[in-house]
Amino acid sequence: RLLGARLSDVVAEIPDFESFDERLKIRGEAYGPTGEFLRFIDQSPVGDKIDKFTEGMRATGNGKLDLALDIPLRWKKPRKIFVNSMSDLFQDGIPSEFIAEVWNTMVTANHHVYQILTKRPENMKRVIESLDLKVASHIWLGTSVESEKFVERVSILRNTPAAIRFVSFEPLLGPVGPVDLSRIHWAIVGGESGPGSRPIEQKWVREIKAQCRKHDTAFFFKQWGGTNKKAAGREFNGRTWDEYPAEPMLSANES
Repeated sequence: RLLGARLSDVVAEIPDFESFDERLKIRGEAYGPTGEFLRFIDQSPVGDKIDKFTEGMRATGNGKLDLALDIPLRWKKPRKIFVNSMSDLFQDGIPSEFIAEVWNTMVTANHHVYQILTKRPENMKRVIESLDLKVASHIWLGTSVESEKFVERVSILRNTPAAIRFVSFEPLLGPVGPVDLSRIHWAIVGGESGPGSRPIEQKWVREIKAQCRKHDTAFFFKQWGGTNKKAAGREFNGRTWDEYPAEPMLSANES
């Protein structure tokens, strides 16, 4: 079940192993309260992509939500893959069995690097520990922190089993203060973009960068954002910052 809804017709399509664009395709449907589906969209990264268009919407009755997930198993060239870029793998109500299937596929297709970002690190930590999911150097786990209100997510992430942990301070909507980035390998910082975007301040970025230097965390500045993000650019202190975390050593349970 998902958010009080009934999952139906969930199918895992076995790929053609002769194909160069080999993907594991998982499809399904959820039937249930339409209002819950709107809440699911609003609280997932999709809500940010559509500028919170569904925020505050109300609906009665039941409806259907289509679910889709594609996991690449074999491409000629290894890639960095942002898993569920338009949703949240650890959204409330996602069955643990579904997450385990996704995880096992990522472990198998270990020639890619997978970046998983969630606003619910408490769910991520609980599922990974309860299912004893494998820690792998090519599976990076992250959480988003928009302001000081959400800094506690960093502490939860720090205590989550992972080879690489990252924090996305994007969109950065306020100061986060002297955030503890110990055992966090990567920090991504960026301003909000698009119509009605809220401004980012340089001092907020400086604070995060200072903590990166203190804790040996790679610093990546993505953009200033605004209504014209291209014109605003992505230079900070007179240069671009494109640091990535160092490749971790293989742990005993990977070798």
